[in-house]
Amino acid sequence: MKAFTKLVTFLKLKPATLLLLIEAFFFLGWARILKKLPFNKIAPSLGEHMKETSQFLIEGNNKSIKNISNAIHIASKYTFWESQCLVKAIAGMKMLERRGIDSTLYLGTGRDNDGKMIAHAWLRSGPLYISGAEGMEQFTIVSMFAKRIRR
Repeated sequence: MKAFTKLVTFLKLKPATLLLLIEAFFFLGWARILKKLPFNKIAPSLGEHMKETSQFLIEGNNKSIKNISNAIHIASKYTFWESQCLVKAIAGMKMLERRGIDSTLYLGTGRDNDGKMIAHAWLRSGPLYISGAEGMEQFTIVSMFAKRIRR
């Protein structure tokens, strides 16, 4: 019954929201497939290595960025595969790229409470974080990729 209620709620969404969630679901799947490949094969598609995009928000991008962030977080809860930080960051980057919006993907490492090495990824566009902002301050940035859209 719970699944039926969620389906009805999903189908009642505005068409633009519905399409954005479907797009997010698609790109999360695509990013999950990419994650299975050797990182050196996908790294060039992520942007300029060890570069960052501007911290300034370009007028008119705020709403799109927030909508993409919300869609990624909602859709990731309903995937049949793991959709954690790197998958969300890559999916968000590709969704922003489709809309001509610059972004920077960060990769960081740190240690958990047991002292084991852990990794995290997050995505930023202008001053806004699309994914992975939770806990990012606990990680040391080891790599970044700037996706600049040529206008």
